[in-house]
Amino acid sequence: MDAALDHWPSPPPEGWTADDLDRLSEGPDGDPGFFERAELIDGALVFAAPQTRFHQRVLTGLATGLKILAPGHITAVTRMDVKLGHRMRPCPDVVVIDAKAADDDERTFYTPAEVHLAVEVVSPESEDRDRKTKPSRYAEAGIAHFWRVENNGGSLVVYVYELDPATHAYALTGIHHDRLTVPVPFPITIDLGDLPG
Repeated sequence: MDAALDHWPSPPPEGWTADDLDRLSEGPDGDPGFFERAELIDGALVFAAPQTRFHQRVLTGLATGLKILAPGHITAVTRMDVKLGHRMRPCPDVVVIDAKAADDDERTFYTPAEVHLAVEVVSPESEDRDRKTKPSRYAEAGIAHFWRVENNGGSLVVYVYELDPATHAYALTGIHHDRLTVPVPFPITIDLGDLPG
């Protein structure tokens, strides 16, 4: 057996909880940042694959564009957890949150009430989570807006969803290829072919 696996943390019988993520320290190989790449989905730790340059460029570019366009009471941040429940703590690629929450440098997660928009940039290893599991959980938690970003042969496609308050599910409101223009959660126009990052 690999010696690194000897030190792998064993989950409790009922699975991990959202609060456990704040108590997990170094990984099995002694890496202090090991659990920064983990999110909690239905009580199970899920580790992200290494990030591609496409993923990193899109994440940075969208966050920068959203920060510039956001009104003063909200802002965009990258790779911060959202605690959706006792056993659910995903880490969206970008979230638009209350600026007051973003000002607290001690925070390790945000609550759904503080989140105005969650954005997932889909990778091959995260397709099912980003297309099915996480959007349904964001909707159940009441997050009003969700974007799913896909790589279409090197070009961006952004699928924009808005929460239907009657069904507590997302409804697709637009598919954007070259330019993203939406009125909510605030007026946004972003040239998808020329993202900074």
